[in-house]
Amino acid sequence: MARPVTRRLFAVTAAAAIARAAGTRGAPESIRNLKPMTGDIQPIAETEREARREKAHRLMRENRIDAIVCASGSSMFYFTGRREARGPAAPLLILARGEPAVVSTAAAAQALQDRGAALGRIGIEERTEFHIFDRLGRELPHAELVSADPVTAGCRMIKSPAEIALLQRANDITIAAYRAAFAAMREGMTQADFSRNIDAAYRALGVRGDAMAIFGKYTAYPHGSAQPQRLQEGDMVLVDDGCEVEGYQSDITRTTVFGKPTSRQRQIWELERKAQDAAFRAAKPGATCESVDAAARQVIADFGFGPDYKLPGLPHRTGHGIGLDGHEWTYLVRGNQTRLEPGMCFSDEPTVAIPGEFGVRLEDCMYITGDGARMFTKQSPAIDRPFG
Repeated sequence: MARPVTRRLFAVTAAAAIARAAGTRGAPESIRNLKPMTGDIQPIAETEREARREKAHRLMRENRIDAIVCASGSSMFYFTGRREARGPAAPLLILARGEPAVVSTAAAAQALQDRGAALGRIGIEERTEFHIFDRLGRELPHAELVSADPVTAGCRMIKSPAEIALLQRANDITIAAYRAAFAAMREGMTQADFSRNIDAAYRALGVRGDAMAIFGKYTAYPHGSAQPQRLQEGDMVLVDDGCEVEGYQSDITRTTVFGKPTSRQRQIWELERKAQDAAFRAAKPGATCESVDAAARQVIADFGFGPDYKLPGLPHRTGHGIGLDGHEWTYLVRGNQTRLEPGMCFSDEPTVAIPGEFGVRLEDCMYITGDGARMFTKQSPAIDRPFG
């Protein structure tokens, strides 16, 4: 997933690199029995990309933006279907009057001049590197450089049926990979062993993905720990992340216990599930994003944790948007008064973290319909039944 480099991302990508180097040899039987789930996938049609560009032009007019500039990455892929490597010499997408243009950084100012935007308002997509912003500011001194979020996020926040279908497949594949990996849990395995098994499962299912695995007291760290861990009887087990299907991301977390759960573990797991349910029920068209976050947070506060972001309790937002990026606009978090609309997609992942003891996160992604939210995946029914 596209996300900043953190301790969590470093640990996940390191484990994934080890797994890819090892190939599928030696994978547990539950993983060797998997078959690809990608044969009938339908990519986004060019007609849909044309409609996206038309919507972008409408939003540009409504927001008085004469052109937008996107670096290579998810927004470029969204509008054009082109996949380009990022880097100093990576091409840029320019959307203005006429057909979209994919140009080099050196040619961007001239392309904007040719489209009559050199004296206007130019929107810069949020993932565009500063050196591009700086260069355009120097080469087009009379232009006003502004955020392109009203256009790019305005388009990408609302998913089409075709996008929903790709997200559904990514989620289905992730559940299949997790099931196979959880079936192969064994005492003494490391978190890298677990991540390696999930990586192998994804490859057997026909995609690339990765996962963060955390055991015991380290599950209280929302983004994991690089501290070496070996699975022991009675440990909490938390696995988080996903895969990609035609660019569209999944993001699922399951928390269970290796062995028989204690009454304390079961109690906190059930608290987390109640918080997840509360957010799901609150996610209705017209509701604000912050009201969904508040619904989950209230359940945890009523138990006696928190309040607010204090630990033990819920230390982060309840959910994030998801689509071509694992984390994208918009967010289920305090202060976000954006109203939910059909087609929006989010993770639903309140977390209960108890430092020094353990943490529980249940994460399923959902999409908003005209009469409420729908989950892409079945929620965990119990601490000892992560998949029903």
